[in-house]
Amino acid sequence: MGGLFGVVTQDSCVQALFYGTDYHSHLGTEHGGMAVFGSKGFYNTIHGISQAQFKSRFVDDYKKMEGYFGIGSIDDESPQPLIFRSKFGIYAVVATGLITNKSELVGELLNEGASFTEMTGGGINNAEIVASLINRGDNIIEGIASMRGIIEGSICVLVLTPDGIYAARDKVGRFPLALGQSKDKNRNSYVVATEASSFENLGYELYRFLGPGEIVLLSSDGIKQLKPEGNQKKICSFLWIYTGSPSSIYDGISVERTRERCGSYLAKRDNVQADFVAGVPDSGVGHAIGYAMESGIPYRRPLVKYTPGYGRSYTPPTQEIRDLVATMKLSAVRQVINGNRMIICDDSIVRGTQLKNLTVKKLWDNGAKEIHIRPACPPLMFPCIYASSTRTTAELACHKAMRALEGRSVEDPSDYLDTTSAKHAKMIDWIRRDLNVTSLKYMAIEDMIAAISLPEDQLCLHCWLGK
Repeated sequence: MGGLFGVVTQDSCVQALFYGTDYHSHLGTEHGGMAVFGSKGFYNTIHGISQAQFKSRFVDDYKKMEGYFGIGSIDDESPQPLIFRSKFGIYAVVATGLITNKSELVGELLNEGASFTEMTGGGINNAEIVASLINRGDNIIEGIASMRGIIEGSICVLVLTPDGIYAARDKVGRFPLALGQSKDKNRNSYVVATEASSFENLGYELYRFLGPGEIVLLSSDGIKQLKPEGNQKKICSFLWIYTGSPSSIYDGISVERTRERCGSYLAKRDNVQADFVAGVPDSGVGHAIGYAMESGIPYRRPLVKYTPGYGRSYTPPTQEIRDLVATMKLSAVRQVINGNRMIICDDSIVRGTQLKNLTVKKLWDNGAKEIHIRPACPPLMFPCIYASSTRTTAELACHKAMRALEGRSVEDPSDYLDTTSAKHAKMIDWIRRDLNVTSLKYMAIEDMIAAISLPEDQLCLHCWLGK
């Protein structure tokens, strides 16, 4: 996963860049970076953030930086931004997403005489691949457009040049890019970000969202459209269910209000008796509040997140790190849990290991009487092929259940996709027993779509439907 932030201004951009990039820290845990352009030219700084928060790693760097245009990134796959000298001059690039045909593209570029210097864990940096593809074009604009046509997967890009920042959303808008302008109308300053929620506290207001495939140039003269949006949108549904910050909005739809609607839909289809509703902090909280409002069952907090220093347990690249984060960040409140029946809303069940071993176990160990799990999306059946989130089919809880039931790996899970089938019911019950909970009931996909409130044909539902 990852997030992008860019700012152009007529004075120093550095403070806005520093805090704006930091506002994307919930989207990744591995790499952070910033690059600026100013009177002294280009400068970039990159650090690993797996063992420290973004602010603590970059606070000394940002105090030394000078520039009036800047870009930053949080990314789990590639350290960025990178600076390149090209036929278009010097520029810096950040690119987040997933390139699924990476090896083929690298082979083509090597045959053309390209060379790659930025190696990350033995792999080639995505930003360097993107830059090499952009350099094929007659200019940066055409280079970006042709690059997106070649890449399989999904890539959003910011290119920092002496003219300003080129911003390009991926071709079908799977991931967002928002544009903002200074609240001070006498100040010509503009921002672009994955998370529109990063604008408010920095003195900016939302201007609009880039459309799928759209390319714009941000400069001190304003925001200029260079390529119009395409006619197909397939935005990631998981942005609202889990990935996004509760305070953010994507294509005009609030994350927090969507989660409340998810909880409401869960409650409408439920009849379980319980003493309270709770959400697994933090991303399950909005869903639980919606459930409580609809059902009239009180909302309480049996699990409390110890916030400082602990990010999301879903994003780290290894199960060992994910388990450690999940173990350390949640504290059980025995005085709330003991002797009570509880409905626990979570954003999803991906692998199931953390929910089982590090959440459910804490509730039982502290005297829970009943535990009813209510995920705010349908069973995840397919790994994401557009971002580095769920990585393999085998790790998904549904496929663990299918392997156990069938005695083999299930290549075609279509029989299990039918929510009215006996196989689907057996899969859900196997997961329930594996989690060791009283009951388990997933969200219906039609309810999730209704909660997001965009037309189904504008949403990417690949994780659930495989298409």
